[in-house]
Amino acid sequence: MVIIAAVDREGPHNKLLHEAEKLAQAFDEELHIVHVLSQKEFRQIETDHVDSKGEAVSPKEIKAYAESKVAEIADGVVEEYVAVGRIGIVDEEVLEYAEEIDASYIVIGGRQRSPIGKALFGSEAQSILLSAPCPVVFSESGN
Repeated sequence: MVIIAAVDREGPHNKLLHEAEKLAQAFDEELHIVHVLSQKEFRQIETDHVDSKGEAVSPKEIKAYAESKVAEIADGVVEEYVAVGRIGIVDEEVLEYAEEIDASYIVIGGRQRSPIGKALFGSEAQSILLSAPCPVVFSESGN
């Protein structure tokens, strides 16, 4: 089985990644760090690529781009991981991937908020918490 750490481009994610790494080590499982590019981000990258190169970019290249973002986020923070890039709606893609690989845990993060805001999760985090096929660990984002 696998531990999933879901990250976005708005870091830092050190606390989240360390928590996910501890789980992976405790259960002797692989750590997969997942970054999902939204359709909007996909279209922007595609447009930029067409403008600069004159040709369309493939979904495979976009997934590789998402995986490179994982490397930027994770390198120097965790030692062993598998970078996973996906395209789509963040919560749906994380949940679908968790089912595909039969994940043991999903580790997600959140931002510091006001006392009232701390009681509420973002819509993507809430969707993952409520719909995950496995236990979810919520870790505050940050260093």
